[in-house]
Amino acid sequence: MNPFFEIDEKIEEYSKNAMQKIKGVFEDIDDITQYNQLKVQKAFIDNSISESHFVPSTGYGYGDRGRETLDKVWAQVFGAEDALVRHNFTCGTHTLATALFGVLRPNDKMLCVTGTPYDTIHNVIGISGEGMGSLKDFGVSYDEIPLKDGKPDLQAITDAVDESITMVYIQRSRGYELRASLTVEEIGEIVNAVKQKNDKTIVMVDNCYGEFTQKIEPTQVGADLIAGSLIKNAGGGIARTGGYIAGRSDLVEKCAYRLTTPGLGKEVGCTLDMNRELFMGLFFAPHIVGEALKSAVYISALFSDLGYDVTPKYDEKRGDIVQCLGLENEESLVAFCQGIQSGSPIDSFVLPEPWDMPGYDSKVVMAAGAFTLGSSIELSADAPIREPFYAWIQGGLNFHSAKICAMLAAQSMLKKGLLKNGK
Repeated sequence: MNPFFEIDEKIEEYSKNAMQKIKGVFEDIDDITQYNQLKVQKAFIDNSISESHFVPSTGYGYGDRGRETLDKVWAQVFGAEDALVRHNFTCGTHTLATALFGVLRPNDKMLCVTGTPYDTIHNVIGISGEGMGSLKDFGVSYDEIPLKDGKPDLQAITDAVDESITMVYIQRSRGYELRASLTVEEIGEIVNAVKQKNDKTIVMVDNCYGEFTQKIEPTQVGADLIAGSLIKNAGGGIARTGGYIAGRSDLVEKCAYRLTTPGLGKEVGCTLDMNRELFMGLFFAPHIVGEALKSAVYISALFSDLGYDVTPKYDEKRGDIVQCLGLENEESLVAFCQGIQSGSPIDSFVLPEPWDMPGYDSKVVMAAGAFTLGSSIELSADAPIREPFYAWIQGGLNFHSAKICAMLAAQSMLKKGLLKNGK
């Protein structure tokens, strides 16, 4: 029994059983964490990182050694030719949009091969929204290939790719879908299928939530461009904002021209006092992602035993840090999120309620008591209020904190008479 939180004995017992069940999975996660930590550490050493790289720049930011070397470290870690790592990417969607607008031109065609992408990118592409300056507004056409049994349809992808396809877009994580996240190996299969049909087609991967969950990244299996947010995996819970783009040097350069201005690209952009935390965030990222993976595995095992549908299962191979939990009705979904919030180090007193959130087509309930607003490498749980009432859970700066939050979520449901096997 813990001396700090009131947890029903039944939930305590389920927790102990879950911990026994997942020991072997935790060992596998530790192996991945160690490999990725050594990979990051070697990149820091190879690039002779010192205190001088943390010195802030102002104004134009010309000759900022920290900014320039951070890009080199990032490229080495991700097995890429070049990288663009900046604090002034406002979010993952902004980073992805910069990459898309950076490399696509009027009359180009973008093909998403993982079904309809995440809600917030719809307005960027032009799937929804009018007159916002979307890719569609600028003459870039779009098509998508539905998933087949929850997986990319390689045959349909092969049939669809021809000389007209400028970019194949892959979303690695599941978004608000119940399909499995993609492993790097599966992304490699898509890359091979695309390149065999048209080796000039750019393959771009939305790598959000996937960084450091495996020993390799999509750029190491042929992806031309990857992008993600620094308040998810790659910022290690330390970066307060920002994003990254990595891949082929010519494509990264085009993205830099989009972020700043043609002709200036990566040469400008002061870092103010952000370099230290971007370096430190990357250094911590492999360990923090390991903690988030352990948190997801534990939640999967605990709530599966409590009688709920979970995806992925606790012992399935993972390509991201996201855990889905089928809570069957709005009341249970909200009670779960409220329980997660009650254990958060920040804003534990807040009671999450469904609300209209920008970029989403239905109300969303969100538990997110984080040191950095919206940081989803810190434990959060959110869901659109629509059938089949699944919660999407991600993050956990340390497993022990996330574990008690999960138990408090079960306790919140029990208190309201909603917990299945706790009755």
